[in-house]
Amino acid sequence: MANHLTMALIDTIHTLRQRGWSQRRIARELGIDRETVARHLQTPPPDSKPAMAPSGSSAATTQPKPAIAPPGSDQGVDRSPQTSTATPPGADARAPLVSPPDPGPGRPSDCLPWRDVIVAKLDLGLSAQRIFQDLTAEHGYTGSYYSVRRFVCRLEQTTPLPFRRMECGPGEEAQVDFGLGAPVVTADGRRRRPYVLRIVLSHSRKAYSEAVYRQSTDAFLGCVENAFWTFGGVVQRLVLDNLKAAVTKADWFDPEIHPKIRACADYYGVALLPTRPYTPRHKGKVERGVDYVQENALKGRTFSSLHEQNAFLRDWEQAVADTRVHGTTRQQVGKRFAEVERPALVPLPAERFPSFHEAQRTVHRDGHVEVAKAYYSLPPEYLGRRVWVRWDGHLVRIFNDRLEAVAVHVQQEPGRFSTHASHIASEKVTGAERGAAWLLGRIAGLGTQALRWAEAMLARRGVEGVRVLQGLLALAGRHDAASIDRACGVAAGYDEYRLRTVRALIGRDVARQEPLPFLDEHPLIRSLADYEQLVHTFFQKEP
Repeated sequence: MANHLTMALIDTIHTLRQRGWSQRRIARELGIDRETVARHLQTPPPDSKPAMAPSGSSAATTQPKPAIAPPGSDQGVDRSPQTSTATPPGADARAPLVSPPDPGPGRPSDCLPWRDVIVAKLDLGLSAQRIFQDLTAEHGYTGSYYSVRRFVCRLEQTTPLPFRRMECGPGEEAQVDFGLGAPVVTADGRRRRPYVLRIVLSHSRKAYSEAVYRQSTDAFLGCVENAFWTFGGVVQRLVLDNLKAAVTKADWFDPEIHPKIRACADYYGVALLPTRPYTPRHKGKVERGVDYVQENALKGRTFSSLHEQNAFLRDWEQAVADTRVHGTTRQQVGKRFAEVERPALVPLPAERFPSFHEAQRTVHRDGHVEVAKAYYSLPPEYLGRRVWVRWDGHLVRIFNDRLEAVAVHVQQEPGRFSTHASHIASEKVTGAERGAAWLLGRIAGLGTQALRWAEAMLARRGVEGVRVLQGLLALAGRHDAASIDRACGVAAGYDEYRLRTVRALIGRDVARQEPLPFLDEHPLIRSLADYEQLVHTFFQKEP
C-alpha cells in the first residue's frame, strides 16, 4: 500500500526546504523516508501562496514560481530562448542546458563559476568524482566534493512527466491487494490481527473484501474465487501485487506465477498481470480501496472471531460501499455494477476450481518423495531433483519444474509406499524378483547341458534353487560359456546338483560318468541252465 502524506506534512517539507534545510535533515526530523521528501520537493507546494522566506535570505528577494499550467496551456510558460530548459525533439537529453540551474534557497553554489566546465565534462560522460578532481587540479577549485555532486545532480534534474490514468471497460480488469484488518479478540483475551484482501473491479469500483489470518497461497486463492462467485462472473485480467503467495519470482517482463495460482487462472480463463516491483500506482484503484475499507469499515472496531469480521464486511459492502457515489466515476457503485459491468463479466464454470494441496519436494535417495507421511516413487532420473506435488485425498500427482506430469499414484495411508515397477532402475532389479523363468532363459545362453542341469537342480531343490541359478549366471563373468556348460554336463552325470561342484569342475579334465553296458556272457556269469538244475535239486530234497 502506498504511503499518503497529509497536506500539512507536505507543506512542512516545502517550508523547511525553503529555509535551507537539506533533504536528509528534513527526513530525519519528520520521521519519513528521504526518497519521499525528494519526490514531494519535485512538485510545487500544495497551496498557491509562496512560503515566506526568512528575512535576509536570497529566497526573500526572488519572485515566486508560477503554478504549473495544465498540459496544452500557454499559461506560465516563458517562450524566451534564454530561459527555456526544454529539450528539443530529437536532441540529446544530456546536451548542455541553456539557462543556469536554479540555485534554490540559501547561498549560491561554489561551483557556479565553473558551470560551463562542468557541463562540458558531463557531456563527455565523466562522473561527479572525476569532475571534482579535474576542477581541483586544473582550475583551482577549493570547494568540497559534495558541492560538486549536488551541482551535477541539479544540472541533470529533469521535470517528471504527469502520470497517465488508465481506465478500463466493463469486465476487463480487477485489482487485488492485501491490507491489515481489524483486531480479533477471542473470549480468552487473545488478540490477533488478520489481513484483509480486497478485490476491486476497475470499471465500476464494485469490490469484495475478506479477512484471513495468513497471506498464503490457499488463502489468496480462496478469496479470489469467492470474489468471482460473489460478482457472478470473471474478469478478463487480474492485476495483483508481487506477494509471495502468488508470485514466486517478481519480474516486470516475465514473472514466475505460483503453479497453483496459474492452474486456477487457466481454469477460470483469467490473465494474471503482476505489477512492476515497488510500483504501487500500477494498481491505484485497489490501493485506495484498501485504505477505504480500513478507514470506513474497520477502523476502531474489534471482533470476536474471523467469521464475525467477514460477516460484517459482507454487510458493509452492500449497505455502504455499494450505495456510495464514487468520487471518480460520479456514479453509484452498486448501480453501475448491476447495469453496466455485471453483464460484461465472463460466465462462471459449472463448479469451483478443484481444490488440492501443493508443495515442492526433493526426491529421496530411494527414489521416493514424502507426501502427507506416505511415500511415492518417481523415475530414476529424478533422483535428488526438486519436483511439484499435488494431492487431493484421492490421487497424488507429481510434476517436474515445467509442470509436466511425471507420475500419478493413488494416495496411501501414512507410512505406506507406492512404487511403480517402471520406476525401478533395471540395475536394481534382482534375478529373484524377475523370476526363475527369466533366469532359465539367461542360462540357456550358456549351453544345453547347463540348462538341463539348472532345470534338474530347480526341480529337486525348489525355491532355494533360485539363488543357485543366480550363482550359475554369475560364473559367466569369470569363465567362458563352454567351460561352464561342460562342467554342468559332468556334474549331471554324477547326479550332483550343488553349485560348488560345478565351480570345482570348471577348468578340470574330468571324464564324464558313462553308463556301463549290459553283458550277456562273461566267465563269472553262469548260464541259466545251471541255475535251473540247482533249483530242481533243492526242491527234491525238501520233502
